[in-house]
Amino acid sequence: MVRGLIAAGEKSARLLAFAKLGNVALSMLWGFAVTFVFVRALPGQEFRAFLLLVAFNNFTISGEFGLTNIIYARLRRHWLRDESDGAGGSDFRAEEIGVLFLFLSGLILAASLAVAAAIALGWIDTDLPAIFLIFFLASALNVLLLLAKRALAALDCNLLWEAVDMARRIAGLAALFAVLGGFGLLGSVAVQLLLNAGAALFGLWLIHRRTGMRRRQWLAWHVGGGHVRRTYLRDIGASAALTASEILAYNSPYFLIAALSHDPRLLLLFDFAFKMIRAVSTAIRATIESALPRLTRLWFAGDGDGFLRALLWAAGVALGVALCADVLLIAIGQRIFALLYHGTTGLEMSELLLLCALLIALALMCVSVYVQGALGRFGELLRRSLPFLGGSLLVTPVAVALGGGHAGPLYMSLYAALFAAAAGLHIASLAKLRRVS
Repeated sequence: MVRGLIAAGEKSARLLAFAKLGNVALSMLWGFAVTFVFVRALPGQEFRAFLLLVAFNNFTISGEFGLTNIIYARLRRHWLRDESDGAGGSDFRAEEIGVLFLFLSGLILAASLAVAAAIALGWIDTDLPAIFLIFFLASALNVLLLLAKRALAALDCNLLWEAVDMARRIAGLAALFAVLGGFGLLGSVAVQLLLNAGAALFGLWLIHRRTGMRRRQWLAWHVGGGHVRRTYLRDIGASAALTASEILAYNSPYFLIAALSHDPRLLLLFDFAFKMIRAVSTAIRATIESALPRLTRLWFAGDGDGFLRALLWAAGVALGVALCADVLLIAIGQRIFALLYHGTTGLEMSELLLLCALLIALALMCVSVYVQGALGRFGELLRRSLPFLGGSLLVTPVAVALGGGHAGPLYMSLYAALFAAAAGLHIASLAKLRRVS
């Protein structure tokens, strides 16, 4: 039966992969388009404040502490058992989804209030508070979109979601680029808020229909929370620590550079590196997610050899994505940098090559994180993440102290070395997977 399910799943995997890659292309374009438009629409100091807002938004989106990964792993295991043997022995309850929905909604509200307070107190210095707040709220809704994405992927019901998400992204890009044609920035961010809210509601409705949830289960905080505490609170602790570690590791350089260096170029250099990291990791995630149905089936069926072959294929595809990004960067990376930041500064070839090396290491890290996260191995991932966090916190002060007024090449050297070391730890972790399965 398992082999039959795997064969059936492979037929739709290709279509799903194409849909996800299309969405990834739009997601990558969005990350660059926001900077491209806002750097032209905002004065210099406002744009610097906007970059800090984006960094805080990254913290907020990651503030779901990996709980959507836990839901994916638990719901996926439950769904596969339901397909094969009626879910015998599964301890999954639909109220778990409701608890996560309530938690994420509270996170969005708390983060929005925090941003409003930061603007009111002058910590985020802007004369455009309405635009900043609406943009932040629209972006923060991504945590609910993430819940929909992960839950529907676990339920083998994400092709429709990918189509809806693609339409949302296209409409959002149209509203964003309309600013360059004279459309008001406030109106643009308001349209994005409505699009994200509508897509999130549609995704939650799909989950409701697919799982057969009752309305009261979405609000069953006491019942669902008690079940979570009894069954997998330890997993939540490991996932929360892992997510907090990754949040700090990837986003703290924004704040460290702003605090320790007066060189605006270094902040733009890191922002460009961060955008490439996000773009490549998102593309890799799409390819890995299209393979996760097969990988998880093989893992839970105990087929170690088949799992290893599928894992090696996934790693090869991830490296292929990173190499394609490297070729693109070498060919037009410097022109993209100049265009993106309105010609305010340039990107040196040495910095570009170091970024290319970094992306290769990133590919291997992504395979480990995405696959082991889907299998619920959060403790193992946490042990690999903490050294990376320590290195990330050290790179900026060391580069600023030793690099003086031109810390860019040294910063990228240290940052690329950090990713290479972290990739080595993840390779060792991946090598254990076949033995465990």
